[in-house]
Amino acid sequence: MTQQHTPEIPTHRPAESATAPPAAPSSAQAPDRRAGRPPSWTIVCAAGITVLLWASAFVGIRSAGHDFSPGAMALGRMVAAALTLSVFAAVAAASARYRTAERATAESAAEPASFRALPRGRLLGLIALWGVVWFGGYNVALNAAERLVDAGTAALLVATAPILVAVTAVAVLGERLTSRLGIGVAVAFAGVALIAVTGFTGRVDGVGVALAVLSAVLYAFAVLLQKRLLARVEAVTMTWLGALAGTAALLPFLPALLSELAAAPAASLAAVLYLGVFPTAVGFLTWGYVLSYWTAGRTIAATYLVPPVTVALSWTLLGEVPAVLALLGGAFCLAGVVLATRR
Repeated sequence: MTQQHTPEIPTHRPAESATAPPAAPSSAQAPDRRAGRPPSWTIVCAAGITVLLWASAFVGIRSAGHDFSPGAMALGRMVAAALTLSVFAAVAAASARYRTAERATAESAAEPASFRALPRGRLLGLIALWGVVWFGGYNVALNAAERLVDAGTAALLVATAPILVAVTAVAVLGERLTSRLGIGVAVAFAGVALIAVTGFTGRVDGVGVALAVLSAVLYAFAVLLQKRLLARVEAVTMTWLGALAGTAALLPFLPALLSELAAAPAASLAAVLYLGVFPTAVGFLTWGYVLSYWTAGRTIAATYLVPPVTVALSWTLLGEVPAVLALLGGAFCLAGVVLATRR
């Protein structure tokens, strides 16, 4: 970075291959996509889909958690996600090859068309690490947390991850600690403390709160790693390979998954499949699409809607009525995150 500032969720760098959407520019610059830019309403719709899918994931986990253990649910979710992403990656790669060959034929190229190779060596290892942390560790920790706390509590606590990214950047990367960041951290964690003391639905579970905070820590680590890797690999390729790595890391839970599948009702099985196909596979793809045309700061601002949407869905679908003090704590959390991550 040429300037020291509060870090953001990673932006996608431009890529030559047609297998992934073009990268988002830094939040300090407005994207220049006058030529070929899709209608604004399609980008807004994609952002809305991302928010709704990610919010629904907290409710889906809470619903399926009665019949699936944390590891088994994570594995089932990632098998569905990996299969979906593999189909998408195969179609995208075939489309890229066709377009490249068509362009080469039209231009009467003397050399055969070249295609971007998959990452190898250290880069592949880092992508695998990212996938294990994000799709493996984060999912298991969050699934375990939601066996003990409601969906709204989990969503609000995980929403503090951007602050953890900012604090880590100050402590590890040497970025400047601003007064805005310091105040935002204090406000957000005051909200966390209020939620931990009161419980979002009036019931307190310290272990559940700790597991939700661990989910936020793993999320923050994955974001920091992803921020560096996206400069060297396409977003779709990275997501696909990371999903495969996360699925492989969860294979020790296969016996539990098979056992629980035999006893689980159809509704819980449908919830696990939904988590894999929609919040994970589709949600990450729509997120990448939005980042392709919006600045990262604007995109992250949209994700601040995830916790309140989660609370509304949890209240409506699961009957988890939030306590007044916990709602106040949630407001503190969101206000602190917005203040700390605002540019």
